[in-house]
Amino acid sequence: MPLEISADQIGQWVGGHLWPLFRIASFLMVMPVIGTNLVPVRVRMGLALLITIIVVPLIGPVPAVDPLSATAVQITLQQILIGTAMAFAVTLLMQVFIVAGQIIAMQMGLGFASMMDPSNGVQVTVLSQFYLVAVTLVFLALNGHLVVIESLIESFRVMPVAADGLSLNSIWALIVRISWVFSAAMLVALPAVTAVLIVYLSFGVMTRAAPQMNIFAIGFPISLLFGLFATWVLLGGLAPKFMALSENTFMFLRQLQTGL
Repeated sequence: MPLEISADQIGQWVGGHLWPLFRIASFLMVMPVIGTNLVPVRVRMGLALLITIIVVPLIGPVPAVDPLSATAVQITLQQILIGTAMAFAVTLLMQVFIVAGQIIAMQMGLGFASMMDPSNGVQVTVLSQFYLVAVTLVFLALNGHLVVIESLIESFRVMPVAADGLSLNSIWALIVRISWVFSAAMLVALPAVTAVLIVYLSFGVMTRAAPQMNIFAIGFPISLLFGLFATWVLLGGLAPKFMALSENTFMFLRQLQTGL
């Protein structure tokens, strides 16, 4: 007896693999470390295919719809939106330390020392690049990439493949999350900025006491050295701050999935 396979069965099989692939691939294209320009697109797509093959048997049945219908297009867009939104929330965690490095560098006089960030393809200060490399190593050492991928797989249970995906509350929370980047970056940079500010205040008092002193010739190198010293002293507290912000990010990912 010949094996008969209907068009509906083919569409169900293709949709059951393609829709999870869209969510996983869009996540890996945006997430930190893996989604940067340092990782080739072929590697990211291969990793997405591998994760999809492992995940598909665990996520249960997908909606039985026509692959060429408007509902199928809506489901595809929802999967891309979910994957991109989750990866963007994790990317904001790394951006906190980039912005903190920018704030510290501008205050201590290192704003002119910039370099090309090979992972993002933008121009950043040297201090921001240093912070980015440091937190990336901490992120990998703490297996943060595995926790993020686990959260992505867990999203298939919380938000299964369907025509409805992220709620309006989740999208609005993700937009408001951008303001959290600046507030968290300010908390990270506040000790170093305060230390440099004290140096500036002391030079202001010295200028009032001795007006003939050239504040620009003396103050700039001293503030630069003091800023570097303050950054070195505060480097020991970088890992605890990163862990606290990481916990906040993972809690936000769970809230993003549940729509709270």
